[in-house]
Amino acid sequence: MKKFILYLLIVIISTLPVFSLELDLSVDEEIRKKYNSNKLNEEILPSLPSTSSTPSKGIQKNTNVPISTPLYTQNTTTVVNYKTGAKIPAWTKFQVKSNVKINNWLSKGSSVSFTSTSPVYKKEVTIPAGTIFSGVISDIHNPQASGNGALVEIKINFVKLNGKTIPINGKITKANGKNIFFSNIKGKHQYLSSVNKQIDKGENFYNKSRKLSAKFASNPVGVVLSPVPTVIGWAGYAVCTIASPVTGLAGKGGTVSIPAGSAFEIKLLDNVYLQ
Repeated sequence: MKKFILYLLIVIISTLPVFSLELDLSVDEEIRKKYNSNKLNEEILPSLPSTSSTPSKGIQKNTNVPISTPLYTQNTTTVVNYKTGAKIPAWTKFQVKSNVKINNWLSKGSSVSFTSTSPVYKKEVTIPAGTIFSGVISDIHNPQASGNGALVEIKINFVKLNGKTIPINGKITKANGKNIFFSNIKGKHQYLSSVNKQIDKGENFYNKSRKLSAKFASNPVGVVLSPVPTVIGWAGYAVCTIASPVTGLAGKGGTVSIPAGSAFEIKLLDNVYLQ
């Protein structure tokens, strides 16, 4: 009995590997029949980028990346080098003549121009005669009540030199031989003139009344009435004199009218640098 059991165990143990091997091979065979193992690997496992075992020789420029457009455009205006540019100092004066007629009938913003009549010599530069200065009417008004005269204000903003137009900051200091203050070319203020005219009217009225009184006095019949015109004349004279400060306010000032070719003087308010 013991030998039989031992024999049976040996038979069972010896047959187990064979059975297992046959089972594994049969299962694998079934999978190969139903599925393409190569296609299955491609679908399940994603392809990985190939790597080169060759060491990198350096950073390579990526030519596929577009070059970005700059966010600004460089200003092409020439910048004056204040260290090397020729300097025309502030307060330099130029004697010029007007190229156009200047009057208070122009409009604000109108352009005017002047031509220098004599050269100006500075340490680093010479400004020859015939140099053109241009300006603009920055303020203007016609004669006003209360005897206020017309006004014309000119701002000098450019000079043409060596074929270049250079911005400057200048003003008029003389116009037609007269000094100009605060850049204002003014018409004559005529308030006092209006007051005097009113007083003159009263005086003329009084003189006429005196003549009338003299005529009455030369006639025996009218001698009695001769003082009357004189009294009326005095009254009229007094009224005109007393009222003249008030009536003078209604009078207007003088106009501004300077013909072309008149003499002017221009003064720089800031330094000018020539490149």
